Amino acid sequence: MSHDCVKIRRALLSVSDKTGLIELATALNSRGIELLSTGGTAKSIREVGLPVRDVSEITGFPEMMDGRVKTLHPMVHGGLLALRDNKDHVDAMNSHGIIEIDLLVVNLYPFEETVEKGEDYASCIENIDIGGPAMIRAAAKNHGFVSVVVDVEDYNFLIEELNSNDGSTTLKFRQKLAQNAYALTGAYDAAVSTWMAGAINESTPRRKVISGKFSQEMRYGENPHQSASFYLSGNVRPGVASAKQHQGKELSYNNINDTDAAFELVSEFSPKDGPAVAIIKHANPCGVAKGVSLVDAYNKALNCDQTSAFGGIIALNDTLDGETAEQICQIFTEVVIAPSATDEAKAIFANKKNLRLLTTEDLPNVKDEGQIWRQVSGGYLIQDRDNGLIKQKDLKVVTRRMPTDIEIRDMLFAWKVAKHVKSNAIVYAKDNVTVGIGAGQMNRLDSTRIAARKSKDMANNIGINNPLTIGSVVASDAFFPFSDGLLAAAEAGATAIIQPGGSMRDDEVIAAANEAGLAMVFTNMRHFKH
Repeated sequence: MSHDCVKIRRALLSVSDKTGLIELATALNSRGIELLSTGGTAKSIREVGLPVRDVSEITGFPEMMDGRVKTLHPMVHGGLLALRDNKDHVDAMNSHGIIEIDLLVVNLYPFEETVEKGEDYASCIENIDIGGPAMIRAAAKNHGFVSVVVDVEDYNFLIEELNSNDGSTTLKFRQKLAQNAYALTGAYDAAVSTWMAGAINESTPRRKVISGKFSQEMRYGENPHQSASFYLSGNVRPGVASAKQHQGKELSYNNINDTDAAFELVSEFSPKDGPAVAIIKHANPCGVAKGVSLVDAYNKALNCDQTSAFGGIIALNDTLDGETAEQICQIFTEVVIAPSATDEAKAIFANKKNLRLLTTEDLPNVKDEGQIWRQVSGGYLIQDRDNGLIKQKDLKVVTRRMPTDIEIRDMLFAWKVAKHVKSNAIVYAKDNVTVGIGAGQMNRLDSTRIAARKSKDMANNIGINNPLTIGSVVASDAFFPFSDGLLAAAEAGATAIIQPGGSMRDDEVIAAANEAGLAMVFTNMRHFKH
């Protein structure tokens, strides 16, 4: 049976992360709470003059085996697990001299940090905590009587609870702590099992677990009737999850999804190769460009599809400057994300209070490995991140006409963009600028025609007589199953095609390209994005 308010008389503190430890120990000691501790934690507490008993004194056993064995003992677990209103449990405690432990404060060996540092197998194994999770689970199970704190950010939460309840904790408080404790040990075990599967090259382990740490609750999800929240995976890959928000209201579910898509796309273009800008709407690019400056790249990207860019997400591959910020402010934009921003740019954006500005300090590496999870009814689909890259040497020319150097440059540019367009994806590009994008259609011919029509509409909008697709190249994320899509691109003015190849009708498509005077290359790599 649980009791609502339980007085804290004795606490066991054993932490790897010493942040806030002394402040917490001081607060507990001021209430007359007896402190028990282990190893380095006890040393830190003792060094500031606070009284503390070593767990080894309680167990009658010294810490041994390089600290592997110190809390795995009935004197500790009995004190955590005993039901205080159960006569048999109380009799057992009295018979064996087991003392009650009312509060457990533990954080675990830094396993994930060790893995991220690239430590060897043996070092990672040594940083798998055993005693900590065992104590946490024991205390959480007995939350009717025991409080368990596993996060540094909950120290003040605990102190406030004690102050509000004259040194006691309520059942509701302990239940919340227990739930969080089990989530922590679950996430910890998930990290260990995921790392070990990779370390032993087990690509399809019997069980896979994902975990995340709460970041924020959304006002709603994709639609107002859907609740939503944002959890962080702990992955250090630069992006929307790690970004610093400088201004603007809280990001929405759709904002986060679209901003992630935008930043992943623009990261295909290294700042060493020049400024690049991507404008995203509904997770699809509506304009991507490289330029001599960021403002030049932005204006070129905008002129691919100004209508769709309204209310979009803008991603830059280099430091946002004042001139670019001024241009961005000319239309309504939801989010701007960049590695950094100048003070001038921040000051300009400050006048647009609803515009969110995010900085990440770096770009994600497009070569990074990793996995993408997608939930379906009753299960999960898991695949490797699409980090496939194509260089000029990988291209196979399949037509009589060889592409020019400029066409090859533009084809490689368009290919990088097509990787981030929902299938069926068609991207027209010229001079390192997208001039027409067709996304998410049920057949490739429609995508080709839609992209060309958008280009024609945009030319009319900006006062150009001829469609921007004239003299462009076309990238297709998958092969042309028939020659009709390719011929539609040729009718729009394209002169060269980059596509994976691999269709049963490749010969027919190649013949059509030759007849139309097109140059065409195969990549032997597909970039479907559903």
